[in-house]
Amino acid sequence: MGGSTRSPRVLQGDNASGQSPYERLSRRMLDISGDRGVLKDVIREGAGELVTPDASVLDITLWGMELGLLSMRRGELARFLFKPTYAYGTLGCPPLIPPNTTVLFEIELLDFLDSAESDKFCALSAEQQDQFPLQKVLKVAATEREFGNYLFRQNRFYDAKVRYKRALLLLHRRSAPPEEQHLVEAAKLLVLLNLSFTYLRLERPTTALRYGEQALLIDQKNAKALFRCGQACLFMTEYEKARDFLVRAQKEQPFNHDINNELKKLASYYRDYTDKEKEMCHRMFTPNDNGSTVGEN
Repeated sequence: MGGSTRSPRVLQGDNASGQSPYERLSRRMLDISGDRGVLKDVIREGAGELVTPDASVLDITLWGMELGLLSMRRGELARFLFKPTYAYGTLGCPPLIPPNTTVLFEIELLDFLDSAESDKFCALSAEQQDQFPLQKVLKVAATEREFGNYLFRQNRFYDAKVRYKRALLLLHRRSAPPEEQHLVEAAKLLVLLNLSFTYLRLERPTTALRYGEQALLIDQKNAKALFRCGQACLFMTEYEKARDFLVRAQKEQPFNHDINNELKKLASYYRDYTDKEKEMCHRMFTPNDNGSTVGEN
Protein backbone atom coordinates (compact mmCIF):
# COMPACT_ATOMS: atom_id res chain seq x y z
CA MET A 1 0.00 0.00 0.00
CA GLY A 2 1.40 3.38 -0.90
CA GLY A 3 -0.01 6.51 0.66
CA SER A 4 0.50 9.39 3.02
CA THR A 5 -1.30 10.21 6.24
CA ARG A 6 -1.15 13.48 8.11
CA SER A 7 -1.01 13.43 11.90
CA PRO A 8 -4.46 13.25 13.49
CA ARG A 9 -6.10 16.44 14.69
CA VAL A 10 -8.01 16.35 17.95
CA LEU A 11 -11.47 17.93 17.76
CA GLN A 12 -12.41 19.63 21.02
CA GLY A 13 -14.41 22.55 22.29
CA ASP A 14 -17.61 24.33 21.25
CA ASN A 15 -18.14 27.60 19.39
CA ALA A 16 -20.60 30.36 20.19
CA SER A 17 -23.44 28.48 18.49
CA GLY A 18 -22.90 25.52 20.79
CA GLN A 19 -21.75 23.27 17.98
CA SER A 20 -18.52 21.32 18.36
CA PRO A 21 -15.99 21.17 15.50
CA TYR A 22 -17.02 17.54 15.07
CA GLU A 23 -20.69 18.46 14.61
CA ARG A 24 -19.90 21.18 12.08
CA LEU A 25 -17.70 18.93 9.99
CA SER A 26 -19.88 15.85 10.23
CA ARG A 27 -22.95 17.49 8.70
CA ARG A 28 -21.44 17.39 5.20
CA MET A 29 -19.56 14.08 5.48
CA LEU A 30 -20.52 10.62 4.23
CA ASP A 31 -21.18 7.86 6.77
CA ILE A 32 -19.14 4.81 5.69
CA SER A 33 -19.40 2.72 8.87
CA GLY A 34 -23.22 2.71 9.14
CA ASP A 35 -23.26 4.16 12.65
CA ARG A 36 -21.61 7.53 11.87
CA GLY A 37 -18.49 6.35 13.62
CA VAL A 38 -16.40 6.86 10.46
CA LEU A 39 -17.27 9.86 8.31
CA LYS A 40 -15.64 10.78 5.02
CA ASP A 41 -15.20 13.91 2.91
CA VAL A 42 -13.52 13.47 -0.51
CA ILE A 43 -11.09 16.27 -1.26
CA ARG A 44 -9.83 14.88 -4.60
CA GLU A 45 -11.47 12.04 -6.49
CA GLY A 46 -9.47 8.92 -7.29
CA ALA A 47 -9.71 6.55 -10.24
CA GLY A 48 -10.15 2.82 -10.84
CA GLU A 49 -11.40 0.16 -8.48
CA LEU A 50 -11.89 0.47 -4.75
CA VAL A 51 -9.28 -0.99 -2.45
CA THR A 52 -10.14 -4.64 -1.87
CA PRO A 53 -9.98 -6.47 1.48
CA ASP A 54 -7.14 -8.57 0.04
CA ALA A 55 -5.01 -5.54 -0.75
CA SER A 56 -1.68 -5.03 0.98
CA VAL A 57 -2.93 -3.04 3.97
CA LEU A 58 -0.23 -3.75 6.54
CA ASP A 59 0.40 -2.33 9.99
CA ILE A 60 -2.98 -0.54 10.17
CA THR A 61 -3.57 0.13 13.84
CA LEU A 62 -6.94 1.89 13.69
CA TRP A 63 -10.15 0.16 12.74
CA GLY A 64 -11.51 3.40 11.34
CA MET A 65 -8.49 3.84 9.09
CA GLU A 66 -8.92 0.37 7.61
CA LEU A 67 -12.59 1.09 6.84
CA GLY A 68 -11.56 4.42 5.36
CA LEU A 69 -8.94 2.88 3.08
CA LEU A 70 -11.42 0.30 1.83
CA SER A 71 -13.60 3.17 0.58
CA MET A 72 -10.81 4.77 -1.48
CA ARG A 73 -9.49 4.59 -5.03
CA ARG A 74 -6.01 5.19 -6.45
CA GLY A 75 -5.00 8.84 -6.33
CA GLU A 76 -7.81 9.82 -3.96
CA LEU A 77 -7.33 12.38 -1.21
CA ALA A 78 -9.92 12.32 1.57
CA ARG A 79 -10.60 13.61 5.06
CA PHE A 80 -11.96 11.25 7.74
CA LEU A 81 -13.53 11.72 11.16
CA PHE A 82 -13.12 8.76 13.51
CA LYS A 83 -15.18 8.51 16.70
CA PRO A 84 -13.30 7.07 19.70
CA THR A 85 -14.58 3.54 19.07
CA TYR A 86 -12.90 3.60 15.64
CA ALA A 87 -9.82 5.47 16.80
CA TYR A 88 -8.01 5.48 20.15
CA GLY A 89 -10.93 4.47 22.40
CA THR A 90 -11.31 5.15 26.09
CA LEU A 91 -7.56 5.22 26.69
CA GLY A 92 -6.58 7.72 24.02
CA CYS A 93 -2.93 7.99 23.02
CA PRO A 94 -1.20 10.16 25.66
CA PRO A 95 0.07 12.77 25.64
CA LEU A 96 -1.26 13.91 22.25
CA ILE A 97 -4.74 12.38 22.22
CA PRO A 98 -6.94 12.42 25.35
CA PRO A 99 -9.36 9.58 26.18
CA ASN A 100 -12.66 9.37 24.26
CA THR A 101 -11.55 11.77 21.54
CA THR A 102 -12.86 12.15 17.99
CA VAL A 103 -9.95 12.61 15.59
CA LEU A 104 -9.56 13.93 12.05
CA PHE A 105 -7.27 12.23 9.53
CA GLU A 106 -6.36 13.30 6.00
CA ILE A 107 -5.28 10.36 3.82
CA GLU A 108 -3.91 10.27 0.27
CA LEU A 109 -3.94 6.87 -1.43
CA LEU A 110 -1.13 6.80 -3.98
CA ASP A 111 -1.44 3.14 -4.95
CA PHE A 112 -2.26 -0.33 -3.62
CA LEU A 113 -1.55 -3.93 -4.55
CA ASP A 114 -4.31 -6.52 -4.75
CA SER A 115 -3.07 -10.00 -3.91
CA ALA A 116 -6.33 -11.82 -4.71
CA GLU A 117 -5.73 -12.11 -8.47
CA SER A 118 -2.10 -13.06 -7.97
CA ASP A 119 -2.84 -15.65 -5.29
CA LYS A 120 -5.51 -17.33 -7.41
CA PHE A 121 -3.21 -17.54 -10.41
CA CYS A 122 -0.29 -18.93 -8.40
CA ALA A 123 -2.58 -21.64 -7.01
CA LEU A 124 -3.21 -23.00 -10.53
CA SER A 125 -1.19 -25.86 -11.94
CA ALA A 126 1.49 -25.17 -14.56
CA GLU A 127 -0.79 -26.64 -17.22
CA GLN A 128 -3.63 -24.31 -16.22
CA GLN A 129 -1.33 -21.29 -16.15
CA ASP A 130 -0.16 -22.11 -19.67
CA GLN A 131 -3.71 -21.51 -20.90
CA PHE A 132 -3.39 -17.80 -20.12
CA PRO A 133 -1.64 -15.31 -22.43
CA LEU A 134 1.92 -14.27 -21.65
CA GLN A 135 0.83 -10.78 -20.62
CA LYS A 136 -1.20 -12.29 -17.78
CA VAL A 137 1.84 -14.18 -16.48
CA LEU A 138 4.00 -11.05 -16.72
CA LYS A 139 1.36 -9.05 -14.85
CA VAL A 140 1.11 -11.58 -12.01
CA ALA A 141 4.90 -11.85 -11.78
CA ALA A 142 5.17 -8.05 -11.63
CA THR A 143 2.56 -7.96 -8.85
CA GLU A 144 4.50 -10.58 -6.87
CA ARG A 145 7.70 -8.57 -7.31
CA GLU A 146 5.98 -5.37 -6.21
CA PHE A 147 4.71 -7.17 -3.11
CA GLY A 148 8.27 -8.29 -2.47
CA ASN A 149 9.49 -4.72 -2.83
CA TYR A 150 6.89 -3.53 -0.35
CA LEU A 151 7.91 -6.19 2.17
CA PHE A 152 11.59 -5.42 1.59
CA ARG A 153 10.97 -1.76 2.46
CA GLN A 154 9.35 -3.00 5.68
CA ASN A 155 12.59 -4.92 6.43
CA ARG A 156 10.63 -8.16 6.14
CA PHE A 157 13.34 -9.78 4.05
CA TYR A 158 12.27 -13.39 4.49
CA ASP A 159 8.71 -12.61 3.36
CA ALA A 160 10.07 -10.53 0.47
CA LYS A 161 12.21 -13.47 -0.64
CA VAL A 162 9.13 -15.71 -0.77
CA ARG A 163 7.32 -13.27 -3.07
CA TYR A 164 10.34 -12.86 -5.34
CA LYS A 165 10.72 -16.63 -5.64
CA ARG A 166 7.06 -16.99 -6.60
CA ALA A 167 7.59 -14.45 -9.36
CA LEU A 168 10.71 -16.22 -10.58
CA LEU A 169 9.00 -19.61 -10.62
CA LEU A 170 6.19 -18.22 -12.78
CA LEU A 171 8.69 -16.82 -15.25
CA HIS A 172 10.82 -19.97 -15.33
CA ARG A 173 7.81 -22.19 -15.99
CA ARG A 174 6.48 -20.08 -18.84
CA SER A 175 7.73 -20.68 -22.36
CA ALA A 176 7.36 -17.81 -24.81
CA PRO A 177 7.73 -17.49 -28.59
CA PRO A 178 11.12 -16.11 -29.71
CA GLU A 179 9.72 -12.68 -30.48
CA GLU A 180 8.44 -12.34 -26.88
CA GLN A 181 11.22 -14.11 -24.97
CA HIS A 182 12.96 -10.79 -24.30
CA LEU A 183 9.96 -9.74 -22.20
CA VAL A 184 10.35 -12.80 -19.98
CA GLU A 185 14.11 -12.29 -19.68
CA ALA A 186 13.67 -8.63 -18.72
CA ALA A 187 11.18 -9.62 -16.00
CA LYS A 188 13.52 -12.36 -14.75
CA LEU A 189 16.42 -9.93 -14.55
CA LEU A 190 14.54 -7.61 -12.19
CA VAL A 191 13.53 -10.48 -9.89
CA LEU A 192 17.05 -11.95 -9.83
CA LEU A 193 18.50 -8.58 -8.83
CA ASN A 194 15.90 -8.30 -6.05
CA LEU A 195 16.73 -11.80 -4.80
CA SER A 196 20.47 -11.10 -4.80
CA PHE A 197 19.97 -7.95 -2.74
CA THR A 198 17.54 -9.68 -0.36
CA TYR A 199 19.94 -12.53 0.36
CA LEU A 200 22.66 -10.00 1.10
CA ARG A 201 20.34 -8.48 3.70
CA LEU A 202 19.71 -11.97 5.05
CA GLU A 203 23.51 -12.37 5.33
CA ARG A 204 23.57 -15.30 2.92
CA PRO A 205 26.21 -14.13 0.44
CA THR A 206 26.66 -17.47 -1.33
CA THR A 207 23.03 -17.45 -2.43
CA ALA A 208 23.21 -13.74 -3.21
CA LEU A 209 26.16 -14.43 -5.50
CA ARG A 210 24.32 -17.25 -7.24
CA TYR A 211 21.35 -15.04 -8.09
CA GLY A 212 23.65 -12.21 -9.14
CA GLU A 213 25.50 -14.54 -11.53
CA GLN A 214 22.16 -15.73 -12.96
CA ALA A 215 21.32 -12.09 -13.66
CA LEU A 216 24.64 -11.71 -15.48
CA LEU A 217 23.72 -14.62 -17.76
CA ILE A 218 20.86 -12.40 -18.97
CA ASP A 219 22.84 -9.15 -19.10
CA GLN A 220 26.58 -9.58 -18.64
CA LYS A 221 27.17 -5.84 -18.37
CA ASN A 222 24.43 -5.11 -15.85
CA ALA A 223 26.03 -2.80 -13.29
CA LYS A 224 23.63 -3.76 -10.49
CA ALA A 225 24.28 -7.47 -10.96
CA LEU A 226 28.05 -6.91 -11.02
CA PHE A 227 27.75 -4.74 -7.91
CA ARG A 228 25.70 -7.34 -5.99
CA CYS A 229 28.18 -10.08 -6.93
CA GLY A 230 31.02 -7.86 -5.74
CA GLN A 231 29.26 -7.21 -2.45
CA ALA A 232 28.65 -10.92 -1.94
CA CYS A 233 32.31 -11.78 -2.61
CA LEU A 234 33.46 -9.04 -0.27
CA PHE A 235 31.15 -10.44 2.42
CA MET A 236 32.83 -13.83 1.94
CA THR A 237 36.32 -12.19 2.01
CA GLU A 238 36.98 -13.34 -1.54
CA TYR A 239 38.79 -10.12 -2.30
CA GLU A 240 40.13 -10.89 -5.77
CA LYS A 241 36.70 -11.93 -7.06
CA ALA A 242 35.11 -8.94 -5.35
CA ARG A 243 37.56 -6.60 -7.07
CA ASP A 244 36.90 -8.18 -10.46
CA PHE A 245 33.13 -7.72 -10.17
CA LEU A 246 33.34 -4.20 -8.75
CA VAL A 247 35.83 -2.97 -11.35
CA ARG A 248 33.56 -4.31 -14.09
CA ALA A 249 30.61 -2.53 -12.45
CA GLN A 250 32.62 0.69 -12.25
CA LYS A 251 33.44 0.39 -15.94
CA GLU A 252 29.72 0.42 -16.71
CA GLN A 253 28.92 3.25 -14.28
CA PRO A 254 32.13 5.20 -13.48
CA PHE A 255 30.39 7.84 -11.35
CA ASN A 256 28.17 5.56 -9.29
CA HIS A 257 28.83 6.49 -5.63
CA ASP A 258 27.78 3.09 -4.26
CA ILE A 259 30.17 1.23 -6.54
CA ASN A 260 33.04 3.61 -5.85
CA ASN A 261 32.45 3.46 -2.10
CA GLU A 262 32.40 -0.34 -2.21
CA LEU A 263 35.76 -0.31 -4.00
CA LYS A 264 37.14 1.94 -1.25
CA LYS A 265 35.79 -0.45 1.37
CA LEU A 266 37.38 -3.36 -0.47
CA ALA A 267 40.75 -1.58 -0.55
CA SER A 268 40.53 -0.92 3.19
CA TYR A 269 39.57 -4.51 4.00
CA TYR A 270 42.29 -5.91 1.76
CA ARG A 271 44.88 -3.64 3.33
CA ASP A 272 43.88 -4.83 6.80
CA TYR A 273 44.00 -8.42 5.59
CA THR A 274 47.51 -8.11 4.13
CA ASP A 275 48.73 -6.31 7.25
CA LYS A 276 47.50 -9.20 9.40
CA GLU A 277 49.13 -11.70 7.05
CA LYS A 278 52.45 -9.87 7.30
CA GLU A 279 52.21 -9.75 11.08
CA MET A 280 51.47 -13.48 11.23
CA CYS A 281 54.44 -14.28 8.99
CA HIS A 282 56.65 -12.03 11.07
CA ARG A 283 55.67 -13.87 14.26
CA MET A 284 56.20 -17.26 12.64
CA PHE A 285 59.76 -16.55 11.57
CA THR A 286 61.00 -14.31 14.37
CA PRO A 287 63.61 -16.12 16.58
CA ASN A 288 62.46 -16.75 20.13
CA ASP A 289 64.59 -16.44 23.28
CA ASN A 290 66.47 -19.75 22.78
CA GLY A 291 67.53 -18.78 19.27
CA SER A 292 65.11 -21.10 17.44
CA THR A 293 62.46 -19.97 15.01
CA VAL A 294 58.77 -20.44 15.67
CA GLY A 295 57.67 -23.46 13.68
CA GLU A 296 61.07 -25.26 13.81
CA ASN A 297 61.12 -28.92 14.81
